[in-house]
Amino acid sequence: MTLRSVRFKQVDVFTSRPFKGNPLAVVFDADGLDTAQMQAIARWTNLFETAFLLTPTDARADYRVRIFTTQGELPFAGHPTLGTAHAFLDSGRQPKTPGHLVQECGAGLVELAQRRCAGTASDAMDTWAFAAPPAKMTPLPESQYDALRAALRSDAIDFGAAPCGVDNGAPWLVVRLSSAQAVLALDIDYDALATIAASVGAQGLAAYGAHDANGPANFEVRCLMTGLGKGEDPVTGSANAAIAMLLAQQNRRPGSRYTVRQGTAMGRDGRVFVDYDDAAGKIWIGGTSLTVVDGTIGLE
Repeated sequence: MTLRSVRFKQVDVFTSRPFKGNPLAVVFDADGLDTAQMQAIARWTNLFETAFLLTPTDARADYRVRIFTTQGELPFAGHPTLGTAHAFLDSGRQPKTPGHLVQECGAGLVELAQRRCAGTASDAMDTWAFAAPPAKMTPLPESQYDALRAALRSDAIDFGAAPCGVDNGAPWLVVRLSSAQAVLALDIDYDALATIAASVGAQGLAAYGAHDANGPANFEVRCLMTGLGKGEDPVTGSANAAIAMLLAQQNRRPGSRYTVRQGTAMGRDGRVFVDYDDAAGKIWIGGTSLTVVDGTIGLE
């Protein structure tokens, strides 16, 4: 069998250090592939997500992307959005507007821009960030609170910030815990959590808790999936967008900018930058990406 070769990159997202973020496979020039072929490739890469770059159908977009887990297609996901943008630019392609990109995906058009994001107390950096898509919010009924405590095996849930389903194309049950340490200590009952998450249309848990004032970031985040696959996602753009929107809605924003550490429990060191652009009415979710594999993939 003669295979055609197309460009392929594996990108580490939300990190400046190889193997410390969330990997993403990106297949270029995928217009000739159908859904079944894309799904087969996503199963083969065996990563949380694989992105396929296609010609946009909307003239406003720089490119179109389809995003697959090993189990199915997602209309939107955060780390594939940033990772695909990095791969697109790293391949030598240019945005229609310098410093800005528009991604076409199942959730519609997603805007990306270069933003000046706070790094630590002593530095800052320019990173690409996406504008958080609109989200549907469904509060978890109080009648489910005891079941949630049992499913999370934790008495550290902060019910002052009501748990809520947030669906921005990737549906999460967002739960605040009393501290970063409580987040890292979670040992959940996946089956019980799946039932609770599904009751608000979610396919996983996005748990977050605040670090101490001198901690490595403002918040620690863990994302535990119960829908399209089961297990922990290393670093998650859609969940951080969901958390940022809920913080704003519940009047618990820690200022106009904040930072997140994620992946700690998995030996990763992901960093997410959140920027509330009140003048434009947007929330930007940013992070660094780097290419760790660059070559070609053989397709039928």
